[in-house]
Amino acid sequence: MRGRILRFVDSLRAEALPISVAETMDAIAAVGAAGIERPVLREALALTLVKDERDRPAFDALFDVAFPLGGDESEAKRRRRSKVAAGDGERPSGRARAGEAGGGRRREPVPETRPPAPSDVQRPEDAAMTGRRMVGMHRRELLRRPFRELGPRDVEEARDLVRELGARLRGRLSRRERRRRHGRLDIRRMLRAATSTGGVPLRIVRRGRRPHRPDLVALVDLSGSAAVASELCLGLVAPAAAFFRRVHTFAYVDRLCPVTIEHGHLTPGGPLDLYARSDFGRVLEELATREARLLTGQTLVLVLGDARNNRLPPRADLLRRIRDRVQRLVWLVPEPRVRWNTADSVIATYAPICDEVLECAHLGALLSALRRTL
Repeated sequence: MRGRILRFVDSLRAEALPISVAETMDAIAAVGAAGIERPVLREALALTLVKDERDRPAFDALFDVAFPLGGDESEAKRRRRSKVAAGDGERPSGRARAGEAGGGRRREPVPETRPPAPSDVQRPEDAAMTGRRMVGMHRRELLRRPFRELGPRDVEEARDLVRELGARLRGRLSRRERRRRHGRLDIRRMLRAATSTGGVPLRIVRRGRRPHRPDLVALVDLSGSAAVASELCLGLVAPAAAFFRRVHTFAYVDRLCPVTIEHGHLTPGGPLDLYARSDFGRVLEELATREARLLTGQTLVLVLGDARNNRLPPRADLLRRIRDRVQRLVWLVPEPRVRWNTADSVIATYAPICDEVLECAHLGALLSALRRTL
């Protein structure tokens, strides 16, 4: 039954009915709780899968195809077996023969209806487990799906996933912060100090604590080709802000614009034309002059963009000047490597200046790159 429900959901999606993984889980759980009698099955699925009554005719038509009134071939075979077991096609019993001899009318055996097998009805806890497994599979698929293939519904689900992944990244940074605060164990010094106690290390010796927290300056490309990746990147970076001394986030298309994350959405702090022609050279000029105070020896500069510059001057000299002033410069490219340096991409001009250039063509790669960089 579970497989038939999943195939039915696929047929609904093929007819453009918006059905999420969570709603599919609810449908499986509802059927497991309500039963598989056809009228009950229809209403349980409609209640969980139909959000707009205008979609009900399409739902009913596809339901009749997926769950025909006469049942499928295996159901018909089970009913025939039930009839045979009830006496249809076998020799009449002694009482029936006596009735025939006395001229009485023979009573036709009443076929028994076979109750659903326990394996046909899914328990609610099994349905919940199946739903969780489906969610896990869908999330893994979403992590591997290229940004350019994400549809509007995929982007919404990716935003929800980023909120959870951002919390995990924050927990990872918190653990690293604790190690930084206390210092790592210095095994060599511990063993040296233990010579006076017969080799038994009685005193814990730690290495000196690392320098104070660095600053973070993040630049993300909001042009059409990189907007989704940039939004998700800032969604992952925002929870990590507490582990830097200062965090400054900027968006750009043809000019630099400070942005913040409020309730999961980008809020620009100045003019930002999303339909302008990309001009990263101008962005670098504004960063190197107007925001020069942010570029210190304790600053990590993180750039996310596809380096497509509409054949305008790339101004790699400005990027080199910025690199000379900061601690590290890392560039994340939200495109597969095979598309680098094609058409108007100038990533080959910027790459030698950066400390690292990482391919981040999907959400999983972006998360791995941020774990490595932050």
